[in-house]
Formats: sequence, C-alpha cells, structure tokens
Amino acid sequence: MLNSLAAGRHLALRIVIAQLVVAVVAGLAFSLQGRPAALAAFGGALIVAIATALLAARAFSALGGAGATFARFLVGMILRWIILIGGLALILVHWKLPPLPALTGLVAGYTVNVFAFRFKG
Repeated sequence: MLNSLAAGRHLALRIVIAQLVVAVVAGLAFSLQGRPAALAAFGGALIVAIATALLAARAFSALGGAGATFARFLVGMILRWIILIGGLALILVHWKLPPLPALTGLVAGYTVNVFAFRFKG
C-alpha cells in the first residue's frame, strides 16, 4: 500500500506547513503586545510544528508489518511529547517569556490538526 504511505506523508507535510503559517500569524498578532509576547506565541506554535514534523518523519519512514509500524508511531509520539514539554519549558523557564501568548500559540498550532482532518481537500 504505497499510496496510503504517500498520502500520509502528503497530509503530514500540509499540516506542518499550516502550523508554520499559524506560528507566523500568532507571532504577528502578539507583536502588538511587544517582542516577548510575539516570541512566546511564535515559539509556542513553532514547537507544535516541530513536534508534528518529527512524529510524521518517524511514523511514515518506511513500510513494515503492523508491529513495526505501531512501534514507529509510539516512538514518534514519545518524541513529540518530549519536544513539546522541553520546548515549553525552554520558552517559559529558560527564556522567561510570557505564558499566555506561549499557550495561545500552542493551542493555535494544535487547532490546525482539527481543521486539517475536517477539510481534507
């Protein structure tokens, strides 16, 4: 089933590109509140895009049996959560950026997933 693997890669690429666009829009929207808020919103959405790209790269890397595919997906999900938690900790603790714009960017990045699966055209 090479077609389903290619379709999954294509959908993942569309989602990551849309999440990057949302990251830029979130950063621009919060730029009215200042540079730290804009960086926090951009960073929050950017870590979602990076985590999604990492998950997709891991999950759609190669054909295999059901067990191997499931294992790749689980490893991708674990890496995704590590990137999300580590990135959010970096934004909030290390760089001390405002939490509300960071969480807003994070939620905006995840909202792309909802709309990507709803409008698959």
